[in-house]
Amino acid sequence: MTFFDFPGIPLSRHGNNEIYRSGLRVPNDRALEYWLKRFDHFGVKHTGIFEQFGVNVINFEDYDGQQMQLISDEHDTGVAPGTAWTNGPVPTEFGIHGLGTTLIRVADFHSLKQVLEILLFFRETKTEGNLHYFEMGEGGNGASIIVEHNQLMASAQQGFGAVHHIAFRVKDREQLDLWIERMQAYQVPSSGYVDRFYFESLYAPVADGILF
Repeated sequence: MTFFDFPGIPLSRHGNNEIYRSGLRVPNDRALEYWLKRFDHFGVKHTGIFEQFGVNVINFEDYDGQQMQLISDEHDTGVAPGTAWTNGPVPTEFGIHGLGTTLIRVADFHSLKQVLEILLFFRETKTEGNLHYFEMGEGGNGASIIVEHNQLMASAQQGFGAVHHIAFRVKDREQLDLWIERMQAYQVPSSGYVDRFYFESLYAPVADGILF
């Protein structure tokens, strides 16, 4: 997760057609209990623990109004997490050890669903009301997104406290080149190859306000 500092930009306005909540994985439900106490201690707004698609989570927001979620890996069997930071103030046993499910809100769900399933090989595996759960590869908390179909809210506006794009990891440059060719074959506008020097990438707007 990377934060960009741009002086003078306005506060974001959350709404439709945006990547609106970023997920962070923690080892288990006990970790969520620890984080509840930590959030209360530091005055962080949060929902408390609740269940979403069979997984215990906490929604919270930072001081810029950025929407976040802690996700328990208690029963996760998908993509393995990373390693928690060992030199921070949080005990390692409760530490964040990976990026988790990202939540996206769109008005035109049908179009994004086609992009996810046909172009990007996601599969829709669950629904809860107007929430749709998509997984790729091994699935689980480390390889999933949730799409909210919402036709009532006004469009979001970028600014501080908002998410600019979500990145998906590929194995190497050869795989990246195959994705560039795939975007071109489906006539999806994209950046083409971009060298960021410490990583290489491809940027593609897949829906209004949604950049992968």
